Amino acid sequence: MDELIQFVARNGYIVIFFGVLVEQIGIPLPSNLLLIIAGALVGAGQLDLAFVISMTVFAALLGDTIWYFIGRSRGFQVLGFLCKISLEPDYCVSNAKETFMRNGERALLIAKFVPGLSTFAQPLAGATKMSLLRFLGYDGFGSFLWAVAFIGLGYVFSDQLGVITDYVKSFGLWFGVILVAGLAIYLFWKFLKRKRFMKSLRIARIKPEDLKRELDAGEEVMIIDLRDNLDFKANPFVIPTTLRIPPEELEERHEELPRDQDIILYCT
Repeated sequence: MDELIQFVARNGYIVIFFGVLVEQIGIPLPSNLLLIIAGALVGAGQLDLAFVISMTVFAALLGDTIWYFIGRSRGFQVLGFLCKISLEPDYCVSNAKETFMRNGERALLIAKFVPGLSTFAQPLAGATKMSLLRFLGYDGFGSFLWAVAFIGLGYVFSDQLGVITDYVKSFGLWFGVILVAGLAIYLFWKFLKRKRFMKSLRIARIKPEDLKRELDAGEEVMIIDLRDNLDFKANPFVIPTTLRIPPEELEERHEELPRDQDIILYCT
Protein backbone atom coordinates (compact mmCIF):
# COMPACT_ATOMS: atom_id res chain seq x y z
CA MET A 1 0.00 0.00 0.00
CA ASP A 2 2.79 2.42 0.99
CA GLU A 3 4.64 1.61 -2.25
CA LEU A 4 1.48 2.32 -4.24
CA ILE A 5 1.01 5.67 -2.52
CA GLN A 6 4.62 6.66 -3.12
CA PHE A 7 4.36 5.55 -6.75
CA VAL A 8 1.32 7.76 -7.30
CA ALA A 9 3.01 10.64 -5.47
CA ARG A 10 6.15 10.39 -7.62
CA ASN A 11 4.42 10.03 -10.98
CA GLY A 12 1.29 12.00 -10.13
CA TYR A 13 -0.99 12.92 -12.99
CA ILE A 14 0.43 10.43 -15.52
CA VAL A 15 -0.43 7.50 -13.23
CA ILE A 16 -3.93 8.87 -12.63
CA PHE A 17 -4.58 9.43 -16.32
CA PHE A 18 -3.40 6.04 -17.57
CA GLY A 19 -4.78 4.16 -14.56
CA VAL A 20 -8.28 5.51 -15.16
CA LEU A 21 -8.02 5.15 -18.94
CA VAL A 22 -6.94 1.51 -18.82
CA GLU A 23 -9.70 0.65 -16.32
CA GLN A 24 -12.37 2.35 -18.44
CA ILE A 25 -11.20 0.48 -21.54
CA GLY A 26 -11.91 -2.79 -19.75
CA ILE A 27 -8.87 -3.95 -17.79
CA PRO A 28 -9.94 -4.52 -14.14
CA LEU A 29 -7.70 -2.09 -12.29
CA PRO A 30 -8.76 -0.54 -8.94
CA SER A 31 -9.26 3.00 -10.25
CA ASN A 32 -11.53 3.88 -7.31
CA LEU A 33 -8.66 3.17 -4.93
CA LEU A 34 -6.34 5.18 -7.17
CA LEU A 35 -8.65 8.19 -6.96
CA ILE A 36 -8.89 7.89 -3.18
CA ILE A 37 -5.09 7.91 -2.95
CA ALA A 38 -4.96 10.89 -5.32
CA GLY A 39 -7.44 12.72 -3.11
CA ALA A 40 -5.32 12.01 -0.04
CA LEU A 41 -2.24 13.37 -1.83
CA VAL A 42 -4.22 16.47 -2.74
CA GLY A 43 -5.03 16.91 0.95
CA ALA A 44 -1.32 16.53 1.74
CA GLY A 45 -0.50 19.29 -0.75
CA GLN A 46 1.38 17.01 -3.17
CA LEU A 47 -1.12 17.21 -6.04
CA ASP A 48 -3.39 19.92 -7.42
CA LEU A 49 -7.12 19.23 -6.97
CA ALA A 50 -8.34 20.83 -10.18
CA PHE A 51 -5.72 19.08 -12.30
CA VAL A 52 -6.39 15.68 -10.71
CA ILE A 53 -10.12 15.99 -11.42
CA SER A 54 -9.43 17.19 -14.98
CA MET A 55 -7.09 14.27 -15.72
CA THR A 56 -9.59 11.81 -14.28
CA VAL A 57 -12.54 13.12 -16.29
CA PHE A 58 -10.53 13.35 -19.49
CA ALA A 59 -9.21 9.78 -19.15
CA ALA A 60 -12.64 8.38 -18.28
CA LEU A 61 -14.29 10.23 -21.16
CA LEU A 62 -11.64 9.01 -23.60
CA GLY A 63 -12.08 5.37 -22.60
CA ASP A 64 -15.87 5.64 -22.58
CA THR A 65 -15.91 7.25 -26.02
CA ILE A 66 -14.00 4.27 -27.43
CA TRP A 67 -16.78 1.98 -26.17
CA TYR A 68 -19.39 4.40 -27.49
CA PHE A 69 -18.03 4.09 -31.03
CA ILE A 70 -17.71 0.30 -30.69
CA GLY A 71 -21.39 0.15 -29.75
CA ARG A 72 -22.30 2.52 -32.57
CA SER A 73 -20.46 0.47 -35.19
CA ARG A 74 -21.30 -3.05 -33.92
CA GLY A 75 -24.80 -2.31 -32.66
CA PHE A 76 -26.37 -4.59 -30.07
CA GLN A 77 -24.01 -7.42 -31.02
CA VAL A 78 -21.52 -5.91 -28.60
CA LEU A 79 -23.82 -6.97 -25.73
CA GLY A 80 -23.10 -10.64 -26.36
CA PHE A 81 -19.37 -10.02 -26.17
CA LEU A 82 -19.67 -8.01 -22.95
CA CYS A 83 -21.85 -10.67 -21.34
CA LYS A 84 -19.17 -13.28 -22.04
CA ILE A 85 -16.28 -11.30 -20.54
CA SER A 86 -18.18 -9.78 -17.61
CA LEU A 87 -17.68 -11.34 -14.17
CA GLU A 88 -20.85 -9.70 -12.91
CA PRO A 89 -23.75 -12.04 -12.10
CA ASP A 90 -26.23 -12.23 -14.95
CA TYR A 91 -29.02 -10.67 -12.92
CA CYS A 92 -26.72 -7.66 -12.44
CA VAL A 93 -26.19 -7.45 -16.21
CA SER A 94 -29.94 -7.63 -16.79
CA ASN A 95 -30.55 -4.92 -14.21
CA ALA A 96 -27.94 -2.73 -15.88
CA LYS A 97 -29.62 -3.07 -19.26
CA GLU A 98 -33.04 -2.42 -17.73
CA THR A 99 -31.71 0.68 -15.95
CA PHE A 100 -30.35 2.05 -19.21
CA MET A 101 -33.59 1.29 -21.06
CA ARG A 102 -35.62 3.04 -18.36
CA ASN A 103 -33.40 6.11 -17.91
CA GLY A 104 -31.71 6.46 -21.28
CA GLU A 105 -28.97 9.06 -21.37
CA ARG A 106 -29.51 9.91 -17.68
CA ALA A 107 -28.12 6.47 -16.83
CA LEU A 108 -24.70 7.79 -17.83
CA LEU A 109 -24.78 10.11 -14.82
CA ILE A 110 -24.73 7.20 -12.36
CA ALA A 111 -23.11 4.50 -14.52
CA LYS A 112 -19.74 4.50 -12.75
CA PHE A 113 -21.39 3.98 -9.38
CA VAL A 114 -23.51 0.97 -10.41
CA PRO A 115 -21.98 -2.52 -10.97
CA GLY A 116 -22.80 -3.82 -14.43
CA LEU A 117 -24.09 -0.49 -15.67
CA SER A 118 -20.51 0.84 -15.70
CA THR A 119 -19.71 -1.88 -18.26
CA PHE A 120 -22.78 -1.61 -20.47
CA ALA A 121 -23.84 2.05 -20.45
CA GLN A 122 -21.31 3.45 -22.91
CA PRO A 123 -21.64 0.82 -25.69
CA LEU A 124 -25.42 0.88 -25.21
CA ALA A 125 -25.38 4.62 -25.76
CA GLY A 126 -23.65 4.03 -29.09
CA ALA A 127 -25.86 1.10 -30.05
CA THR A 128 -29.01 3.15 -29.44
CA LYS A 129 -27.61 5.88 -31.73
CA MET A 130 -27.41 8.53 -29.05
CA SER A 131 -25.81 11.63 -30.55
CA LEU A 132 -22.12 12.06 -29.78
CA LEU A 133 -22.67 15.53 -28.34
CA ARG A 134 -25.31 14.31 -25.85
CA PHE A 135 -23.16 11.32 -24.95
CA LEU A 136 -20.15 13.50 -24.21
CA GLY A 137 -22.28 15.87 -22.15
CA TYR A 138 -23.96 13.25 -19.96
CA ASP A 139 -20.97 10.90 -19.70
CA GLY A 140 -18.63 13.80 -19.01
CA PHE A 141 -20.78 15.06 -16.16
CA GLY A 142 -21.18 11.53 -14.81
CA SER A 143 -17.40 11.10 -14.89
CA PHE A 144 -17.03 14.41 -13.07
CA LEU A 145 -19.42 13.28 -10.29
CA TRP A 146 -17.51 9.99 -9.98
CA ALA A 147 -14.15 11.77 -9.81
CA VAL A 148 -15.33 14.28 -7.21
CA ALA A 149 -16.88 11.52 -5.06
CA PHE A 150 -13.78 9.32 -4.76
CA ILE A 151 -11.14 12.06 -4.86
CA GLY A 152 -13.19 13.91 -2.24
CA LEU A 153 -13.29 10.78 -0.10
CA GLY A 154 -9.51 10.57 -0.14
CA TYR A 155 -9.23 14.30 0.55
CA VAL A 156 -11.51 14.12 3.58
CA PHE A 157 -9.50 11.26 5.12
CA SER A 158 -6.07 12.50 4.04
CA ASP A 159 -5.02 13.03 7.66
CA GLN A 160 -5.53 9.35 8.36
CA LEU A 161 -3.43 8.25 5.38
CA GLY A 162 -0.20 8.31 7.35
CA VAL A 163 -1.71 6.22 10.14
CA ILE A 164 -2.96 3.66 7.63
CA THR A 165 0.42 3.58 5.90
CA ASP A 166 2.27 2.97 9.18
CA TYR A 167 -0.19 0.22 10.06
CA VAL A 168 0.35 -1.43 6.69
CA LYS A 169 4.12 -1.23 7.09
CA SER A 170 3.89 -3.25 10.30
CA PHE A 171 2.60 -6.17 8.25
CA GLY A 172 5.36 -5.82 5.67
CA LEU A 173 5.34 -8.45 2.93
CA TRP A 174 2.39 -10.27 4.47
CA PHE A 175 0.08 -7.37 3.66
CA GLY A 176 0.85 -7.70 -0.04
CA VAL A 177 0.31 -11.45 0.12
CA ILE A 178 -3.03 -11.00 1.91
CA LEU A 179 -4.13 -8.32 -0.55
CA VAL A 180 -3.31 -10.41 -3.62
CA ALA A 181 -4.87 -13.53 -2.08
CA GLY A 182 -8.02 -11.60 -1.18
CA LEU A 183 -8.35 -10.29 -4.73
CA ALA A 184 -7.82 -13.77 -6.16
CA ILE A 185 -10.45 -15.26 -3.83
CA TYR A 186 -12.92 -12.53 -4.76
CA LEU A 187 -12.47 -13.10 -8.51
CA PHE A 188 -12.70 -16.87 -8.03
CA TRP A 189 -15.92 -16.47 -6.01
CA LYS A 190 -17.44 -14.29 -8.74
CA PHE A 191 -16.44 -16.89 -11.35
CA LEU A 192 -17.99 -19.75 -9.35
CA LYS A 193 -21.17 -17.74 -8.80
CA ARG A 194 -21.52 -17.21 -12.52
CA LYS A 195 -20.81 -20.90 -13.22
CA ARG A 196 -23.48 -21.97 -10.71
CA PHE A 197 -25.97 -19.64 -12.32
CA MET A 198 -25.25 -21.03 -15.79
CA LYS A 199 -25.47 -24.60 -14.44
CA SER A 200 -28.90 -23.88 -12.95
CA LEU A 201 -30.10 -22.85 -16.39
CA ARG A 202 -29.07 -26.20 -17.85
CA ILE A 203 -31.10 -28.29 -15.39
CA ALA A 204 -34.34 -28.06 -17.36
CA ARG A 205 -33.28 -27.41 -20.93
CA ILE A 206 -34.57 -28.68 -24.25
CA LYS A 207 -32.42 -28.85 -27.35
CA PRO A 208 -33.57 -26.95 -30.47
CA GLU A 209 -33.72 -30.24 -32.39
CA ASP A 210 -36.02 -31.79 -29.79
CA LEU A 211 -38.28 -28.75 -29.81
CA LYS A 212 -38.52 -28.86 -33.59
CA ARG A 213 -39.52 -32.53 -33.46
CA GLU A 214 -42.28 -31.73 -30.98
CA LEU A 215 -43.56 -28.89 -33.16
CA ASP A 216 -43.43 -31.05 -36.31
CA ALA A 217 -45.35 -33.77 -34.47
CA GLY A 218 -48.11 -31.30 -33.67
CA GLU A 219 -47.64 -31.42 -29.90
CA GLU A 220 -49.11 -28.55 -27.95
CA VAL A 221 -46.17 -26.48 -26.75
CA MET A 222 -46.27 -22.85 -25.69
CA ILE A 223 -43.05 -20.96 -26.47
CA ILE A 224 -42.40 -17.68 -24.66
CA ASP A 225 -39.78 -15.21 -25.92
CA LEU A 226 -38.49 -13.47 -22.78
CA ARG A 227 -35.83 -11.35 -24.43
CA ASP A 228 -35.76 -7.72 -23.37
CA ASN A 229 -36.14 -4.98 -25.96
CA LEU A 230 -32.39 -4.51 -26.43
CA ASP A 231 -31.78 -8.20 -27.13
CA PHE A 232 -34.79 -8.32 -29.43
CA LYS A 233 -33.52 -5.36 -31.46
CA ALA A 234 -30.16 -7.10 -31.78
CA ASN A 235 -31.83 -10.21 -33.30
CA PRO A 236 -35.49 -9.48 -34.22
CA PHE A 237 -36.40 -13.03 -35.20
CA VAL A 238 -38.78 -15.35 -33.37
CA ILE A 239 -39.69 -19.03 -33.51
CA PRO A 240 -43.06 -19.60 -35.23
CA THR A 241 -46.09 -19.56 -32.85
CA THR A 242 -43.97 -17.84 -30.20
CA LEU A 243 -45.56 -15.42 -27.75
CA ARG A 244 -43.24 -12.52 -26.98
CA ILE A 245 -43.41 -11.22 -23.40
CA PRO A 246 -40.62 -8.95 -22.14
CA PRO A 247 -39.50 -9.92 -18.60
CA GLU A 248 -40.97 -6.80 -17.00
CA GLU A 249 -44.43 -7.70 -18.40
CA LEU A 250 -44.42 -11.37 -17.39
CA GLU A 251 -46.21 -10.92 -14.07
CA GLU A 252 -49.03 -8.73 -15.38
CA ARG A 253 -49.56 -10.96 -18.43
CA HIS A 254 -49.44 -14.30 -16.61
CA GLU A 255 -53.07 -15.00 -17.55
CA GLU A 256 -51.98 -15.44 -21.16
CA LEU A 257 -49.98 -18.50 -20.18
CA PRO A 258 -51.74 -21.88 -20.48
CA ARG A 259 -52.00 -24.13 -17.44
CA ASP A 260 -52.60 -27.39 -19.32
CA GLN A 261 -49.51 -27.69 -21.55
CA ASP A 262 -45.75 -27.44 -21.49
CA ILE A 263 -44.24 -23.97 -21.57
CA ILE A 264 -40.79 -23.36 -23.02
CA LEU A 265 -38.99 -20.13 -22.22
CA TYR A 266 -36.04 -18.65 -24.03
CA CYS A 267 -34.19 -15.39 -23.57
CA THR A 268 -31.11 -15.59 -25.81
